[in-house]
Amino acid sequence: MSQLKLTYFDFHGGRAEPVRLAFHLGDVAFEDHRFKFPEFEELRKSTPFGQVPTLQVDGVQVTQCDAILRYAGKLAKLYPSDPYQALLCDEVMYVVEEASVKLGPTFRMSGEEQKQARLALVNGSMPVYLRWLEKQLLAHGGEYFADQRLTVADLKVFVDVRGLNSGRLDHVPRDLVAQVAPALNAHLARIEQLPAVQAYYAKFAA
Repeated sequence: MSQLKLTYFDFHGGRAEPVRLAFHLGDVAFEDHRFKFPEFEELRKSTPFGQVPTLQVDGVQVTQCDAILRYAGKLAKLYPSDPYQALLCDEVMYVVEEASVKLGPTFRMSGEEQKQARLALVNGSMPVYLRWLEKQLLAHGGEYFADQRLTVADLKVFVDVRGLNSGRLDHVPRDLVAQVAPALNAHLARIEQLPAVQAYYAKFAA
């Protein structure tokens, strides 16, 4: 087994959380290297594009969160082997990532600038991608996004919806998902109730 080291901010969310969950659910051994926000300026100098997450595989640094998540999914047996189901899985992951890219710049804003930027997303692209995700979920049976089972696509949506519902995003209503795509909240609740997911978060609450 390869030696794996995942590097990301020390919080439950963001681009590395689906990878952490995949490794945990698949019982894949890895070093969960978490760091505080003030450490980022120095740490980013050692990354290819000044960004995280990164994954070291036997000492080789790899970047790009969806590439890392797909690799984690394969190791954890949470990625489809069928090419079409893999395509559906990737499609969902890329849509969520595209939404994250649009939200990202607002974290560097404050005050009225941040408020207006986030309200533009709330009244624009956010409902569009949430409704699309709900439509995809329902079109494939209502429980999972691909392969009729849990995949990394589900984990990526789970982390995204969990973040939107958390109330930590100023100017993004906590009930946005409930209002525009309630099936995604049912999906979130189903993932949250998985014993392995509960065990993962319980170890941090202890």
